[in-house]
Amino acid sequence: MRINNRLKKVGDLVDANSLILDIGCDHALLDIYLVKENKVKRAIASDISEGPLNSARANIIDHHMEDQIELRLGDGLECYTNDIDTVVVSGMGGRTIIGIFKYQLAVVKKIKTIILSPNNYQEDVRRFFSKIGFTIEEEVLVKDGKVIYQIIKFKRGKRKYRKKDYFFGPILLENKDSLFQEYYKKELISRKIIMNLLPKNYRWKRHIIKMEIKTLEKELEQ
Repeated sequence: MRINNRLKKVGDLVDANSLILDIGCDHALLDIYLVKENKVKRAIASDISEGPLNSARANIIDHHMEDQIELRLGDGLECYTNDIDTVVVSGMGGRTIIGIFKYQLAVVKKIKTIILSPNNYQEDVRRFFSKIGFTIEEEVLVKDGKVIYQIIKFKRGKRKYRKKDYFFGPILLENKDSLFQEYYKKELISRKIIMNLLPKNYRWKRHIIKMEIKTLEKELEQ
């Protein structure tokens, strides 16, 4: 079965024999891929709306996986049960992802692995999950079409990170591959454009962006 590069890379980070909760499953393509590749024996595909679940149901039936993929209707971690060890969220905004976990900390304490691919605010995501007792085990950049996405795998544990680790990603920063250069050069250009458009009286916002431009320029020069 063909899935996009982003979902495939998310699936590659799932530990073998995990029981996953896929929040915002859309068409359940990730779950079908994981079962088909024998990465997981069972998966739970969840969504807040009936529409995506109906699409997921049709795909699951088409692949004869009704016994291996369970559908649950609910808001985020409302769909969690104690047998689940891994939670996956892909394709949502970073602050939306934080909100899913922020108000369910009693549930979060039971989860061993969290795999996320936020569309934005990745720095905030790293800070939040580090604060609530997770370390960054793996990070990858993946290009799908013209867009480069970040995928972050968290495991329970504690570790101190530098400010620039949160900004760039500690593992991405260590590897510094060609996608790193491409991704953060685009981030630098984007911030320079914003800086030129921001009114002069937006002093604090201009200060933040100016500091980020310096951080990006310094790291990309090395």
